Amino acid sequence: MANTKKVAAEVKEVAKETAAKTKAAAKETAAKAKKTATKAAAKTKAAVEKATEKDVVFVEFADKQLDIAVLVEAAKADYKAKGHRAPKAVKLYIKPEEGVAYYTVNDKGDADQKIDL
Repeated sequence: MANTKKVAAEVKEVAKETAAKTKAAAKETAAKAKKTATKAAAKTKAAVEKATEKDVVFVEFADKQLDIAVLVEAAKADYKAKGHRAPKAVKLYIKPEEGVAYYTVNDKGDADQKIDL
């Protein structure tokens, strides 16, 4: 019985040590996660700020003002709405006299690839 009490005491001590190590590891992991999240938030904030600092180009004609970036996004949305994957890049051909902007994707296009101005 004395031997059983001794083993039980040793097991209890090992359990305490394991619990202490686990608690310390959990604190360390939480600190690393917080640091990583803080860095990620800072990078995201910087990316958003950079994205909002882009140059803006407007075309004005016949009492209309067109934002080129908006037209490009509209062309991408039109292409996607026609059952294609969202294109990474498009070329835009603005025809004010026709009131439309034609676009190509991967240098390929047809008369159907157009958006109204």
